[in-house]
Amino acid sequence: MTLDKCKRGQRIKIMNIPNEVIRSQAIRFGISEGAVVTCEEVVPAGPVVVGMFKQQIAIGRELARSIAVQPIS
Repeated sequence: MTLDKCKRGQRIKIMNIPNEVIRSQAIRFGISEGAVVTCEEVVPAGPVVVGMFKQQIAIGRELARSIAVQPIS
């Protein structure tokens, strides 16, 4: 599943960030492969907002489509 398909309130684990440039940008925000984040909001036709360590990060829809995630129960 990709990040743009997550549901509000769902905890997810980042599995793969394929683009090296995007991966390095995500690391600056503390998001890396293996990180567990919470889907805070999915704005229709807009960004996906994820939360981690009391910080919220808006990720553009195109970028979210390229990030592979796995839901955590």
